[in-house]
Amino acid sequence: MSFNIPVTILVTVVVFLLSPVVVNSWRPYHPSHKYNATELAFGGSKKYEGSSEFVHLKYHMGPVLTANITIHTIWYGTWRNSQKKIIREFINSISAVDAKKPSVAGWWKTVQMYTDQTGANISRTVKLGEEKNDRLYSHGKKLTRLSIQSVIKSAVTARTKPLPINPKSGLYLLLTADDVYVQDFCGQVCGFHYFTFPSIVGYTLPYAWVGNSAKMCAGVCAYPFAVPDYMPGLKALKSPNGDVGVDGMISVIGHEIAELASNPLVNAWYAGPDPTAPVEIADLCEGIYGTGGGGSYTGQMLNDHDGATYNMNGIRRKYLVQWVWNHILNYCTGPNALD
Repeated sequence: MSFNIPVTILVTVVVFLLSPVVVNSWRPYHPSHKYNATELAFGGSKKYEGSSEFVHLKYHMGPVLTANITIHTIWYGTWRNSQKKIIREFINSISAVDAKKPSVAGWWKTVQMYTDQTGANISRTVKLGEEKNDRLYSHGKKLTRLSIQSVIKSAVTARTKPLPINPKSGLYLLLTADDVYVQDFCGQVCGFHYFTFPSIVGYTLPYAWVGNSAKMCAGVCAYPFAVPDYMPGLKALKSPNGDVGVDGMISVIGHEIAELASNPLVNAWYAGPDPTAPVEIADLCEGIYGTGGGGSYTGQMLNDHDGATYNMNGIRRKYLVQWVWNHILNYCTGPNALD
């Protein structure tokens, strides 16, 4: 990706490059949450149920991920094996062909509908790649958006077993443990995606960060499996895999992967007038997990035999994952839709 930058807009572009796109699933953020111009233009929650003439998702001629997608994971901090298994199995479920319906693979079919300028669809194949563990918190327990890129650099340039570099089909997923604070975590975001800067990492690589909110703000980022203190009377739902923080991460991870596939360099599929704060295919369906969802209502979901709440099946587990925008039908869709 290259730019011919007129001198008159150089300052604006530099500000843009130093401000990674904030892409976060809907959460019951505190009333002090500050909305950007795009959020205000589309409504604070950016949730749309049913066909909407107000949504003008456009293709801006940039690339989408049409080659088989490989997700390389960086586990930053201390993670239990049981937590890793939940996330690994979710990623492996995206391309599974034999999962019980409604399935994670069925959810991905909506993402696959997006194409590039040649008409090629986003790849059906999403697989786990290599992993890197950073158990010693090599960049500390407080990360900025730019230091996140330094963590990725450490992973791809490590002396032993570096993560492979694949700009065309590789995605880099940085997952921070529950004792790591990332800039704007909890107050503004639960996760975001962007691409690395060659000046920092040496390559332009699409990446996403998602944090485990269990100790810091489960009521915000693990909603609806936890609820914030400032919303009394609202009962938390039981999580499907017995780990509130990780089960809450799953929907955010799905959100980010869907948007990385459809807008990896922030110049492909998005709505809104501001390319520095685009409304993307998962933003349009924030907080919607089933038919009838919208506003603060999540929609109709499913209950397991033990009372846990979910809306789709993986290979061996159940998950709660938000819906994504279907640009053909012009509304939010998911595999558990009743209509």
